[in-house]
Amino acid sequence: MPIQDSETGDADAIKGESADRSSMPERRSGIHGWLDGVRSTRAGRLTLKIVIGTIGAIMVVGGLIMVPFPGPGWLIVFAGLAVLATEFHWARRALEFGKRVLHDWTEWYKRQGWPIRVIVLIVTIAAAAVIVYVGLRTLGIDLIELAQRFI
Repeated sequence: MPIQDSETGDADAIKGESADRSSMPERRSGIHGWLDGVRSTRAGRLTLKIVIGTIGAIMVVGGLIMVPFPGPGWLIVFAGLAVLATEFHWARRALEFGKRVLHDWTEWYKRQGWPIRVIVLIVTIAAAAVIVYVGLRTLGIDLIELAQRFI
């Protein structure tokens, strides 16, 4: 039989032992609530893992293909890892590792003087140019031959 708490008027206090509602998980709203609902069944969990795994894998592989070319290759790889991290612990660890390495790299780069920064820029541009040249060459487009025609 519930005994009313004299201080708060709470009827849930039972003989010195209150029903602590704060220990119950709070129902989330929005996308998180929807995902919790999907995860509440075995079929939903499996389906969600398959869908998230497929979308994330496509993004990571697509991003890795784009990495050598100018554009957002690494950004797409990290976005794909973020998608995978919603369901897979290993992806969360890989994403954290990648963010840590990127942060360390940018901090190292900021500490360098202008000669090192210029060298890094030149090497980056040269590597991108070689990769684009080789990529176009495999498609049958020779940029050097095209340039010689115009000279």
